[in-house]
Amino acid sequence: MLVALCGGVGAARMLSGLVRVVPPDTITAIVNVGDDMEMHGLHISPDIDTVTYTLAGMDNQETGWGVAGETWTVMGELARLGGEDWFRLGDRDLATHLYRTGSLRSGATLSAVTDELRRRRGIAVNLLPATDDPVRTRVTLAEATGLGPAGTEVAFQDYFVRLRHEVAVAGLRFDGAEKARPAPGVLEALAAADTIVVCPSNPLVSIGPLLAVPGVRDALVGRRPDVVAVSPIVAGAALKGPADRLMAELGTEPSVVGVARLYAPWVGTLVIDEADAGHAMSVEAEGPRCIVAPTVMGTPDAAAALAGTVIDARG
Repeated sequence: MLVALCGGVGAARMLSGLVRVVPPDTITAIVNVGDDMEMHGLHISPDIDTVTYTLAGMDNQETGWGVAGETWTVMGELARLGGEDWFRLGDRDLATHLYRTGSLRSGATLSAVTDELRRRRGIAVNLLPATDDPVRTRVTLAEATGLGPAGTEVAFQDYFVRLRHEVAVAGLRFDGAEKARPAPGVLEALAAADTIVVCPSNPLVSIGPLLAVPGVRDALVGRRPDVVAVSPIVAGAALKGPADRLMAELGTEPSVVGVARLYAPWVGTLVIDEADAGHAMSVEAEGPRCIVAPTVMGTPDAAAALAGTVIDARG
């Protein structure tokens, strides 16, 4: 069995490669919920939805988020009425949030709803939220914005979407993590996995909330030789999103060496891109074994090739 630790877009691409080289029903994806939010009275789980849409073959490959062929009737009417429309929700995407919210209000857990949605969409990969309890990433801004002066703490989506992650950050906090419990099956999957893959997701705001759920980090430390991570940083930059800037702003070198330093206590092997081959010895000096391979998943074949490298890396 293979377990993947997942954020959003990078993880979705990694999973799309993994399902081509191992049976999908042998994969369990444990997905970040720190990005979750409530908008228009609806529970939105962006990373879970990105992974779900990608595995179901209905993802918008141009944006990396949302549904292909989406329509925007509801958002257009909401804007005309003067409602908040900075967080764009397409019509098909809204159906997901309506279903999830109704189920949660009827007493279902997030993990149960996630499983129901993946089954209805014909996905064989087992999808688990890291926790059924509310864990929310909070961002302390280092600059004044329309949301407040420097030092204001905002929800992650306010930083990421409303402010377009263009504002410097002074701190991160995972609200609720200390009281959270791993979702049913999370610790069991980590214990039983032959290989644990850390997808090329943002180390701080995608993988960080997973580690903050009590029991998860300890489980990974105990399985360290079997944990293989793919660096989300290539040639000193993130391929998508603000991972490199967040690392620098919060005191971590934005490089494969910085990723190795963050992951060293619980990752046994780090896969880095060929562009960073010159840093391989420095990566290994931080603790993880280093493997150099193409890591940019620009095509399905490239994603499958990287998946094969990751699976072979454990040996």
